[in-house]
Amino acid sequence: MEKLLTNYFETASMILFGVGFVTLLLHNNLIKKIIGMNIMDTAVFLFFIAKGSIQGREAPIVTGVHKGIAGYINPIPTALMLTGIVVAVSVTAFALALTVKLYEKYGTIELDKIMEMRGD
Repeated sequence: MEKLLTNYFETASMILFGVGFVTLLLHNNLIKKIIGMNIMDTAVFLFFIAKGSIQGREAPIVTGVHKGIAGYINPIPTALMLTGIVVAVSVTAFALALTVKLYEKYGTIELDKIMEMRGD
């Protein structure tokens, strides 16, 4: 139990991922599925940022005295998460555009009703 409290960012990210995954699986509404996917994305970002952060070290921006390699955190996880955020926003925009097109064609965003109308 002590490790869970010490690593509360990692614990929170796992809980968020579970909430997003359950939302993605259990709801038929496309908007709710997109929200669940975004919650899962956020959980992954939080997890990697928490793992990339080391207490006692600074961001790799040298202002004044250089502290050596041991004085700074690795900037790669942060850079990868920034790229991941851009990709997540793009995927969300694309999914919302597809949802709008489905609504225009079928008049609903409920997946079970769309499958009924298609005859599948």
